[in-house]
Formats: sequence, C-alpha cells, structure tokens
Amino acid sequence: MILAATNGLSTDGSNAVQLLILVGAVTLIPALLFCVTGFTRILVVLGFIRTGLGTPTAPPNQVLVGIALFLTLFVMAPTFTKVKTDAIDPLAKNQISQAEAFKRGQLPLREFMFRQTRTKDLALFVKLSKLKRPQTRADVPTYVLIPAFIISELKTAFQIGFLIFLPFLVIDLVVSSTLMSMGMMMLPPVFISLPFKILLFVLVDGWDLVTQSLVESFH
Repeated sequence: MILAATNGLSTDGSNAVQLLILVGAVTLIPALLFCVTGFTRILVVLGFIRTGLGTPTAPPNQVLVGIALFLTLFVMAPTFTKVKTDAIDPLAKNQISQAEAFKRGQLPLREFMFRQTRTKDLALFVKLSKLKRPQTRADVPTYVLIPAFIISELKTAFQIGFLIFLPFLVIDLVVSSTLMSMGMMMLPPVFISLPFKILLFVLVDGWDLVTQSLVESFH
C-alpha cells in the first residue's frame, strides 16, 4: 500500500512536471514562429514608416503588430500549407510518429529561411558554432540557421527602411531650408513638414506600395 501510494505521488509529480514543460513550450511557440517567419522584417519596416512620417503614435503599436501578423500569414501561407500536408495531416492520421512529423515540419521552414538568409550571415554563425564547413544545406543545424536568418531579416528590413526614409528626409530638408531663409528659425520644421509628408504618402498610395514591396521581397 505504501509502495502504491509512493508510486502514485511519483506519477502525479511527473505529470505535473510534464504539464509545466508543455505550458512553457506553448508560450514559446509564438516567439519561435516570429523568429522563423517574415514577421520581424515586416514589423521593422512598418516601424520605419511610422518614424519616417513623424507620427510616433499613429498607427498605434497594436495596429502595426496586427498588420504585421496578417501579412506574415499571407506570406507564409504556402510554407504553412506544406507543413500541414507533409507533417500535421499524416500525424493526425497516425501514419507517422511525432519525431518524424517534427522532422518533416522543419523542412519547409528551413527551405524558406535558406531562401531569405545571406550566405555571409550563415557563414558567420557556422564559424561561431565551430562546426565543420557544411557541404549541403542538410548539414546546417537549425539552431545555426535561425540566428543567421534573423540577422539577414534585420539587414533587409533596415535597407528597405533606408529607402522609405529618403523622400521624408528630402521634405524635412526643404521645409527646414525654407523656414531658415524666411527667418523663422524658432518654428520647429516638423510642424510644417508633417502634413506634407502625410499628404505625399497618401497621394502615392504609400500603404499599397509598401505592402507590395514587402510581399515581393520574400519571393
């Protein structure tokens, strides 16, 4: 009886630990997905747009995150569909094991990340991990690929952000020079340039152009 009670306590404790690990893993899944998808690039570029316009609270953070999330789902739809077809559906039908499903599910995500990762960034993390030079993509571990992918995404996002900033910078310079020539040096140029930047962004259909550029940058 004592042994049975002890075994029961041990089983309950083991189940509690497993449940705790499962809950912790579930909370990390969104962060992990954001790191292996185009979410980082899209959100950073949207932040650059807001900063370039000079409207720190419009659109709000929640709106930017929502736009970035649904644009990410749009961009990643083919990859997620392949993961579902190759890994989730066979697992649901008990045709493959969980380990095999995990292995198959990685492949489409790895393929996507390899397409977006620069060779220089990948070589950097291969060197930092002190691995032998990989001969094929299959030789690159996922834990090496993910940080290389993130660095490449940030670099691409900053390049796009630089191009977005240029027209807004020109407007700021023109307004600032005009105010100085008129002797109105006490008037902050941002008060005058902000309406012109918003007007320019609306006239050129800025949201459509940025969205198109972002989506096409993943192809």
